[in-house]
Amino acid sequence: MSSGYSSLDEELEDFFFTAKTTFFKSAQSKAPGKNVTKAVAEEKPKAPTTQEIEQIINSYNAKVTNCFVMKLNEDGTYTGFIKVHLKLRRPVTVPAGIRPQSIYDALKEVNLADMTDKRTSFYLPLDAVKQLHISSTTTVSEVIQGLLKKFMVVDNPQKFALFKEMQRDGQVLFQKLSLTEYPLYLRLLAGPDTDVLSFVLKENETGEVEWDAFSIPELQNFLMILDREEKDKIQQVQKKYSKFKQRLEETLKEAGGKPG
Repeated sequence: MSSGYSSLDEELEDFFFTAKTTFFKSAQSKAPGKNVTKAVAEEKPKAPTTQEIEQIINSYNAKVTNCFVMKLNEDGTYTGFIKVHLKLRRPVTVPAGIRPQSIYDALKEVNLADMTDKRTSFYLPLDAVKQLHISSTTTVSEVIQGLLKKFMVVDNPQKFALFKEMQRDGQVLFQKLSLTEYPLYLRLLAGPDTDVLSFVLKENETGEVEWDAFSIPELQNFLMILDREEKDKIQQVQKKYSKFKQRLEETLKEAGGKPG
């Protein structure tokens, strides 16, 4: 059950974001010159000052076409909005009898600990989008936990990962974000245009699947999905060779009686 995006890591290895730096090319992509005899440690960029942040925010807000502007606080932190697309291929686990609230409804805080221990699985819409109001100190880990809480999902947050989606050379590329990065800072640097940068919540593909981390309803759903995919694949193969057989028989019939 491959995610379909892990192969993009190789293309993105030369580009990366950090919470304190801008978008830049990795220094290791260039080989050192022949005359270089001593490696020079790259100086770490300094964190932007409050005045610099204010200038960037003003430039950002000037490009905003809706009401989702950023606001600078007196302590140097700032708040703003990010939009997260939920592209989950697997079902999520929710308390039994509880359907996750609509993404278009006003979501209220829910204490999952007060709910029943019985659980069931539910597929979130592939086009689900959530607008989040966060701070510049909000980490990727906190964004993931907040999203799960809003949708009343009781799955382990480690099953999920936040990705940044970018467009380069006409291609859509994804890169997994570190749990300690700050999404609002990335949004500020990229500007408000979601075609330049957007955020996507996906399953956390780390290689080998740890099946023990999933609940019984989730495992049962996986079996149903695999069974359906297997049947579809069998039908596709049968249809393909049925057409091939038909064309071969027609060709042999047309060639019947003719000299070889």
